[in-house]
Amino acid sequence: MKMIQAAPRKGEARQLRSFRLQRSRATLIRFLLLACCIVTSSAFGKTSPLAPAPDWGWLEGCNGTFSRAEFLQALDHIYAPEGASAGWVEVGESAVRIRTNGDTWVDVPFAESSTIAPGYKRYWRRASELGAAPAGKPLDGLRVAIDPGHLGGDWARMEERFFQLGNTPPVAEGDLTLAVARKLKSALEKYGAIVVLLRKNARPLTRERPKTLLPAAAAEIPTLNNPDKLNRLSELYFYRISEIRARAKLVNEKIRPDVVVCLHFNAEEWSEPQKPVFVPRNHLHALVNGCYGAKELESDDIRADMLSQLYSRVAEEALPLSEVVVETLAEATGLPPYTYFSKNVIRAGSSPYLYARNLLANRLYRAPTLFLEPYVMNSSPVWTRVQLGDYAGLKLVDGDWLPSLVTEYASGVAEGMARYYEQARPKTAK
Repeated sequence: MKMIQAAPRKGEARQLRSFRLQRSRATLIRFLLLACCIVTSSAFGKTSPLAPAPDWGWLEGCNGTFSRAEFLQALDHIYAPEGASAGWVEVGESAVRIRTNGDTWVDVPFAESSTIAPGYKRYWRRASELGAAPAGKPLDGLRVAIDPGHLGGDWARMEERFFQLGNTPPVAEGDLTLAVARKLKSALEKYGAIVVLLRKNARPLTRERPKTLLPAAAAEIPTLNNPDKLNRLSELYFYRISEIRARAKLVNEKIRPDVVVCLHFNAEEWSEPQKPVFVPRNHLHALVNGCYGAKELESDDIRADMLSQLYSRVAEEALPLSEVVVETLAEATGLPPYTYFSKNVIRAGSSPYLYARNLLANRLYRAPTLFLEPYVMNSSPVWTRVQLGDYAGLKLVDGDWLPSLVTEYASGVAEGMARYYEQARPKTAK
């Protein structure tokens, strides 16, 4: 693959301007998200952007749902490591005290014996609750919602999930995830699953648009007087918050699946805007909800979301499911695990591919959520395979006979889910 030189031709010059714009926008995004986080967490009782004030009434149904040891294990090792919940969640001998709105506290008793109460009401079913599956149909009756990450189409540039070299076909994450989602739907249905796609095209589910979210953006950061930055913040509210909240509403109130599969592709920054080159890394990882930070938990809604995840015992299904699927996907792709060095993630389970991280999607979906991040879109091997498109059979790619990227991704996920549910569901009585 040829690198773009310092004295580019006309088409390449246009592309270089696009790369410079992307780099400057990426810097702006980091500034705006940091500013938003600081303002959101600056006062007790404040909710995160576009979030409604939580209704804490559901805590009444959580009495006796955890032993003290179980609760501490989930809180300290999955959801709020290193004491992140201090000042908001106080674990006593017989009950946990939870700070809800302002200075209001609610006591939730632990189980008094080995008998655990049913607990927080959930709509999803564990693998063990599905019953035995017919031969060859390990996903029989399983309700699955597939979330093709991002939007793609005309929104891809705004989302910063887009790049293009010269006149070659562009790489847009939202378009790729939708292609994988369609193929994954068919594969899961062959195994007996009941599958719904959260989107079938590049149209947003949210009715909001950046312009309609300008007042919310201005109210969140009143000191942000720069029109360009304000517009950019309203765009972030549109595709990173409002759209995800609209999808979560659809999942939790209408589809009510047993599992949500969030499909994504990864990417890394170009080394230099003037001389963009492919990065040498190509990797894979998966995420489960967890690892909330102390600043995040100052927001009432985020704290309520975390405790809802904890009390509904989502991790008990999401962790083993994610581990089997990501390991199966690693076998299919041959990709090494990605390694995080930031403090907003922790290892989850025993797989080097699996981490716990608090993201809006895996926090708002009230069901076990597979959040997958395979491939680095701006690595040479992935870019080459994207250019080949989706195809049947195998093609020779850099000396290896490979299926299309879309097929490889979808097949790996489908096979992983089939493996997990075949192992975890009850066996047919002999």
